[in-house]
Amino acid sequence: MVKEWATVVHWHKGRVLLRYGSSAGCGSCQARAACGSYLLNKIGPETVHQLELSVKQPLVTGQKVEVGIPENNLLLSAMLVYLTPLIGLFIVAGIASFWLSNEFSIFCSGAIGGIVGFLLARKVATWWSKDKNFEPVILQIGLPPNELNVHFQE
Repeated sequence: MVKEWATVVHWHKGRVLLRYGSSAGCGSCQARAACGSYLLNKIGPETVHQLELSVKQPLVTGQKVEVGIPENNLLLSAMLVYLTPLIGLFIVAGIASFWLSNEFSIFCSGAIGGIVGFLLARKVATWWSKDKNFEPVILQIGLPPNELNVHFQE
């Protein structure tokens, strides 16, 4: 399970809007020299993402929740996004190479196959978005921001 902490932006009638971004601790580990995430965070702008989920428990703005996505669903989604257009490109270009002798025509056929693969991936993704197994789940709910107060005595 891939886990990420998110902050509640808004909760209304069983739907919660969460905000999450790159980890503040990213870059402090020993593997940062070979870490692709560290390099992308360093190069790109500070990215913040939003996610809307259903949750029965009322939540307060600023409250932290831990969201999890099953790894097999994440891998299936990544394979769909990256491999489907690539497979479409290779299959259509391979079939076109039997009938066409012009390299530019084969190139254009491969590009069309990649576009068809992308459209197929998009259609499958909208179909998967209706499946509850592909929806992230809330694993833990932290205390509301004003719930815990620490007082020091001298």
